[in-house]
Formats: sequence, structure tokens, C-alpha cells
Amino acid sequence: MRNGPVATRGRVLPPNDPRQYDDLAGEWWRPDGAFAMLHWLARARAELVPPASRPGALLVDLGCGAGLLAPHLAGKGYRHVGVDLTRSALAQAARHGVTVVNGDATAVPLAAGCADVVAAGELLEHVPDWRRAVAEACRLLRPGGLLVLDTLNNTALSRLIAVHIGERLPTVPRGIHDPRLFVDDRELVAECARHGVELRVRGIRPGLRGTLGWLVRRIRSGPVRTPGREPRIRATRSTAVLYQGRGVRHG
Repeated sequence: MRNGPVATRGRVLPPNDPRQYDDLAGEWWRPDGAFAMLHWLARARAELVPPASRPGALLVDLGCGAGLLAPHLAGKGYRHVGVDLTRSALAQAARHGVTVVNGDATAVPLAAGCADVVAAGELLEHVPDWRRAVAEACRLLRPGGLLVLDTLNNTALSRLIAVHIGERLPTVPRGIHDPRLFVDDRELVAECARHGVELRVRGIRPGLRGTLGWLVRRIRSGPVRTPGREPRIRATRSTAVLYQGRGVRHG
């Protein structure tokens, strides 16, 4: 089932419309704002990225948004290139040290084999053809390069939690997802294998105690600009809702 249209800044947009990110441009770097969970996920994703193994190593961040991954890569030795469709987000990413590219994750204007690492965080569930985005991510990787990602699974439980419950909370933008685009983890593993990447996945979730504390603080006080205690993303045995993947390109 698809969410209905969402109204932002006086205009009605369909679910998953990229223009929502322009309307929400002021939320990216608010620690308790609409994109708070993306900060938690960015930190967890960066933990999968080892220090660069060679000078000049390149990390391509697909769907980089406003560059939330950047602070968590500091000191790891990568040149951080971010690709996104939303110019207002890229302007903010550039201010955080990201070399920005305005482009589509399904047709990335970068050379094949250029990347030591490709990150695709909270991206695949937002693109109309996630298989093309996966093909591009794998194309960009050099042999031995690393793919890291996280996304929402194509399950009834994921749709219930992420859309029907999550988007009714005062902290989550309505219509930010189209559940028809959610990605089955087994299909994703198989698609990566077709492109030479052996992907391993694991379920993840925000820590319950930290998330409840954050929600109470957020509901009582509204969005703030100074960070509180940030919930941690934790591994879980079930991939039924949110999951993380890590894989190396062979050959």
C-alpha cells in the first residue's frame, strides 16, 4: 500500500518525491530534527569502513544528502565524493568537506573502477530502480573495493514500522517513503553477486532505551540545535525491517 500525498510548504507532493528534501533543507544538521535517525545510521555505516589502505583512496557516497557521513570518516584517509540529486543538500555537503557531484545514483557520472569504497546509505528504498543503483555502485568499485549500505526490507513488518507507525510520529516526515520501493534482502544479495560483490547482511535497529529517551526529549522540547545523547544503532538477528550490508568486489 502506498502512502497518500504529503503537504510540505503549502504544496502537495507524492510519497518519496525528491522535492521534499528541498522543503526540509534546514533539517539536515539539526541533531534532533527530522533527519536525526540518518545521523545515527551514518555513524553505524562509517564503522564498517576501514582506514584507507593507500594514498588518494576514494570513497563515493551515493545519495549523500547533506554529507552526514563526513564527520564519521574524518581521519580515515579518504577523499569523500558525494553524489545526490538535491542541490540544496549538496551545498551543505560541500561545506562539510565533501566533493559534490549533482547526479543520479542509477547513472553516476564517474569512471568505472574509481572507488575504493562505495557507500549507499538509506538510498536503495528511494530509487525507482534499485537494481540499476546496485549495478552502478558495483561498477564504481575497483577490484577489492568495499560496498557498504543500509536499507529497508520489503516486508509487511517493515512497512508497518517504517511507514504506518514511523511516519505518524512527530519526528518523521510524512510521505518520505514509498513502501513499494523497499528492497528484499535476499534479492539484494543475489543482485550484488551478479556484479561480483559478495554482500553479507545483518539486521540493525536503534537501541531501544536510547531511542525512547530521544523521543521523549524531542516531543517535550521540539527540535534543538545542540546534540543530546544520540541513540546507537545495534545489530539484531532479524533483517525484517532495517538491515546493513558489507561486501567486497572480486576480480
